[in-house]
Amino acid sequence: MTIRVLLADDQALLRSAFRVLVDSEPDMEVVGEACDGAEAVRLAGQKRPDVVLMDIRMPGTDGLAATRMIGADPSLSGVRVVILTTFEVDDYVVQSLRAGASGFLGKGSEPEELLAAIRVAAGGEALLSPAATKGLIARFLAQADPADGEGAPAHKERLAALTGREREVLVQVAGGRSNDEIAERLQVSPLTVKTHVNRAMAKLGARDRAQLVVIAYESGLVRPRQE
Repeated sequence: MTIRVLLADDQALLRSAFRVLVDSEPDMEVVGEACDGAEAVRLAGQKRPDVVLMDIRMPGTDGLAATRMIGADPSLSGVRVVILTTFEVDDYVVQSLRAGASGFLGKGSEPEELLAAIRVAAGGEALLSPAATKGLIARFLAQADPADGEGAPAHKERLAALTGREREVLVQVAGGRSNDEIAERLQVSPLTVKTHVNRAMAKLGARDRAQLVVIAYESGLVRPRQE
């Protein structure tokens, strides 16, 4: 299956570079380009891409607002958004995840990392691209007290619907572990882990694993480690 990608960046040169890279892959194709968030939302509705590479800083409607609009549209539930950012604006990371992004990627990442992020997001296993950013996400989620989050009460109510094993798996997902790693820790099969993850997503109304991470922290089920 070919992964359909929408590019959203106000810099034409970067869009061209991304297009060449994505179109060079046999399992991917660029289906549209947007120069701002409003156009990205419009094209997402028209093209129904599998993944949107979304620059966070764009004129007019920025990437964060566009991501929130896409995430709020039930007809675009199959669209995954990967935010493109820089390490200088890490404060946007948690906002991106809460807005519905499946993950984020630094603009200084290697081409292979970008392609891998697209494939991971398209596969619904989206977490947060480079493994090194897992602790970073926890740190920014910790900036606000989970108990004070607007969605915390609702998240806690929905957590009550999880089985004990589903909670265990959710904790492991929030730690940034893959299905194989969780399976080894809990001494079950990767398929069993995948089943628990899918059930947890359904019960919690999460689009993907990245949303599970947000819910785990905002509900207080998982507390970030203090460095």
